[in-house]
Amino acid sequence: MGRGSLKERLPFWQRLLATVLVMLLASYVAGLVFQSILGFAIPSYVAGAIGGLAGIPTWDLLKRIRPSGQP
Repeated sequence: MGRGSLKERLPFWQRLLATVLVMLLASYVAGLVFQSILGFAIPSYVAGAIGGLAGIPTWDLLKRIRPSGQP
């Protein structure tokens, strides 16, 4: 698999920011779904684990995306 040069990928800070936002959103949504189904709050470590697991494929996907100005 070719990895491409650094200039062809999104900058590190943009990937990091997007990944953190996806992690927080996944944790929040998991908490809402859990509470609506079972009627009590999800443990914070479970929500964190769900967010962390959501961040892994997000980071990998963002490493493959080129900025819009690149061919």
